[in-house]
Amino acid sequence: MTQVAVTEERGVTTLALDSPATRNALSAVLVTELADALTACGKDPAVRAVVLTHTGGTFSAGADLKAPPSPYAFVDLLRQIVELPKPVVAHATGHVRAGGLGLLGACDIVVAAEAADFALTEVRIGVAPAVVSLTLLPRLEPRAAARHYLTGERFGVPEAIAMGLVTDRDDALPGILDALRAASPQGLREAKRLVTARVLETFERDAEDLVQRSATLFASPEAREGMTAFLERRDPAWRL
Repeated sequence: MTQVAVTEERGVTTLALDSPATRNALSAVLVTELADALTACGKDPAVRAVVLTHTGGTFSAGADLKAPPSPYAFVDLLRQIVELPKPVVAHATGHVRAGGLGLLGACDIVVAAEAADFALTEVRIGVAPAVVSLTLLPRLEPRAAARHYLTGERFGVPEAIAMGLVTDRDDALPGILDALRAASPQGLREAKRLVTARVLETFERDAEDLVQRSATLFASPEAREGMTAFLERRDPAWRL
């Protein structure tokens, strides 16, 4: 069974993360399928834009702790979204956690329903938002990034818009897609190169360091305790 559902309408291809039983956790299989679908969109001249969305109540719960992708595979996926020669619009209508925010950061435009909420929960399992920093830190207001990197608190759409994570509420989506349909393919491609240049500089400078930092953290005793506590639905040993 595939984990990415693909539909098309008037030049817009929608890729829906479609593993609701796992809360669309970023498993090795899901990451590979999404990368393949994006490759197909990039090569298809009939595709003017891509919408990245989800089935179920969660856009993505972050990394699948039982079957995670390699850090390099996830970095490659994030870079692929940033470099795709078509605009990618994220549409979140539910919960977005950890690595799921990295996907939002990689997209060019993000719209969210009022029911959506967000959290960088890595610190609560003994790691840090390392790899997702490649797409988030160039886009987020620094003080807001510091708060949510450090606390793991949940926040809603108004704050996500204020900090630069979300572009607009989801009632703006039809107008955004019609505007993209009115734009030329060359214009979209070259405009996207301009607005993603700073993010790609971060990949060139920091990707290897952040992958190694992430791997070290995930292999640590503290992270093993955090992940075990999460899977066992209990507080980790450090909880005060």
